[in-house]
Amino acid sequence: MSIVVEGALLLILAGIAAIVVALGIRLFKGAGDRASKAEDAKVIQEVYQGLARLEKRIETLETILIDRTQEDRK
Repeated sequence: MSIVVEGALLLILAGIAAIVVALGIRLFKGAGDRASKAEDAKVIQEVYQGLARLEKRIETLETILIDRTQEDRK
């Protein structure tokens, strides 16, 4: 497997781990007061932003991989 593909898989796994951790925190905290709901919203926003960055990185890696594949064919 190429380094680019391995990197993309690593980023995907990191994103999945972040989601699991965020959901775990939410489950252990339970339904609480207004402050905990605000904290939950903040964590969810951070996870969403992290996943958006992850998606951008994966797209960049895919572009690099496609470019390298096209160069190898020439």
